[in-house]
Amino acid sequence: MALTHPSAAGFAPFGDHLASLGLSLVRGTATTLQVNVGLVCDRTCRHCHLEAGPGRPEVMSAETMAQVVACARRVPFETLDLTGGAPELVPGIEELLEALAPLSPRLLWRANLTALAGRPALVARLARLGVAVVASFPSTSARQTEAQRGEGAWEASLEMLRRLNRVGYGRPGTGLELDLVSNPAGAFLPPAQAGAAERFRRDLARRWGIQFNHLYTFTNVPLGRFRTWLEASGNLDGYLQALAEAFNPCTLSGLMCQTLVSVDWAGWLHDCDFHLARGIGLGGRRCHVTELSQAPTPGSPIATGDHCYACTAGAGFT
Repeated sequence: MALTHPSAAGFAPFGDHLASLGLSLVRGTATTLQVNVGLVCDRTCRHCHLEAGPGRPEVMSAETMAQVVACARRVPFETLDLTGGAPELVPGIEELLEALAPLSPRLLWRANLTALAGRPALVARLARLGVAVVASFPSTSARQTEAQRGEGAWEASLEMLRRLNRVGYGRPGTGLELDLVSNPAGAFLPPAQAGAAERFRRDLARRWGIQFNHLYTFTNVPLGRFRTWLEASGNLDGYLQALAEAFNPCTLSGLMCQTLVSVDWAGWLHDCDFHLARGIGLGGRRCHVTELSQAPTPGSPIATGDHCYACTAGAGFT
């Protein structure tokens, strides 16, 4: 199943492009269950593919949380990955954490640093459970960070990183992993990851005494609020073309959709969080978490859309 946006003309639909190269996108062994607990957020970041924000009512109910826990009990996943929006703001999130922690060797928390700043008990819980924290931190420049994430994001994020360091996150020998994610502030591809990681590590340590484990540089996906900004600024067609021209077939083997199942706040399943944003079901079908009795079969098809070009541009999005 392949989907396109009306303005995506000018290059081949993603699925057709793969076929022209004799390639296909199919599932491998599912190792990760990613749980999007809702779109409520304290920020309206320009690059957000989900259009999360303070006014979004979509949050996971206690009933759906229980269904997710039941799924994690009957289907073994190596990693359980909690994301949003801002998961920090979802009622009952602490109980969900406690219920999921014993069910997988690895638990990830996609943190919103400014929302986490007001939750010291949650920080302590994350550390006690050994949860790996992945946080959006666009730049070591205050101006660029606030251009993307909004006024006040810079100082609040720095202070939260310092607090995470104080409880052991990002420090050698603690086992508490702190990873950062940087997205470009505009309609261009990210810099090379290795060079960016070295610069972030040097600047954060020298100027603010902050440590972290890994930095990931990801391409902005032309969906949601970022797509709206691209359209308003006249950059959409050029950006889509740039993504298509940067297609790298070597990225296919590492795409997250091959090993991940995404479940949204209402319990519906998707191939990834970007398909979730487009409303594309798992393998192009509508399927609920209560129906998942085993992991998707390796070799089964993955739905595609033109936004998939963002995940295969340059070094890719894994």
